[in-house]
Amino acid sequence: MKRRAFIAGLGGAAAWPVAVRAQTPTLPVIGILHMQSPEAYAEPMRAFRQGLKEGGHVEGNNVSIEYRWAENQVERLAELAAELVRRRVAVIAATGGIPSVLAARQATTATPILFVSGNDPVKLGLVPSLARPGGNVTGVNFFGVELTAKRLELLRELMPAATRIALLINPASPEQGSSVTEVETAARVIGLQVRILTAGNSREISAAFANMARERPDALIVGAGPPFNGRRIQLAHLASYHRIPTIYAQRQNVDIGGLMSYGASLTDAYRQIGLYAGRILKGEKPADLPVVQSTKFELVINAETARMLGIDVPQSLLARADEVIE
Repeated sequence: MKRRAFIAGLGGAAAWPVAVRAQTPTLPVIGILHMQSPEAYAEPMRAFRQGLKEGGHVEGNNVSIEYRWAENQVERLAELAAELVRRRVAVIAATGGIPSVLAARQATTATPILFVSGNDPVKLGLVPSLARPGGNVTGVNFFGVELTAKRLELLRELMPAATRIALLINPASPEQGSSVTEVETAARVIGLQVRILTAGNSREISAAFANMARERPDALIVGAGPPFNGRRIQLAHLASYHRIPTIYAQRQNVDIGGLMSYGASLTDAYRQIGLYAGRILKGEKPADLPVVQSTKFELVINAETARMLGIDVPQSLLARADEVIE
């Protein structure tokens, strides 16, 4: 009797974990859809998870995250977005530029979609209104493109004798048209010549710098967004090799040796997206979540790079900089 009771007890104990597992609720899933590679966006993704955490969600604890990286291959985005929809994710964070958002929106009109846009999302047709986005799409506008003219002004302040400025843009990005217009208008006002160069991949970036090596512009503005965010090391190396003073949209370029950057904080934008993803998991609708307008802007100067290029940074710029890297 004792042996039979002992065996019965073992059977109950062995079955108990299975029963518990069967009753454990499935974690909600967030889908990340990104045009770039995970290595280039490690820091922004940490900020995204921090935003989730601030809203009470921790990856692997009470939420799961499925990552889909296109590795700079735009043509892969449609299938990757379809995979996330088939996976029945609770929300898609299409944070890899406008192509990611468009792919997600084409894949679903029901699943909530969050974007990070460097241009006016109303002009791009992502939402009808910033205050009332409606539908299943909302996100963060961090003014990546609108600030291009400001970057031109900063270059002029850094290098008063400059007369010829190059602007490097991705011709395939819908965000870049207004960037060119704004820079050309601002350049005419302050008497500068602007040369537009285009690049959509690593090979074309190298070709653009080879062109600049022949034409020798006084300085360069690198446009916002893909593919430049994912080619930071290449850009910094080429700008240094050809000794071309360059300003970027994101401080991450300056951290690895770029000369100067001015723009909204990309990490803060990703943190905001994490917060919004958490709110949607709690039941809020994207239609009721206004598009967040970035308010944190950073001017970052790499003083060591400036010395290497023989540039004496004016005290007026150093005093206004949010950070000077020595």
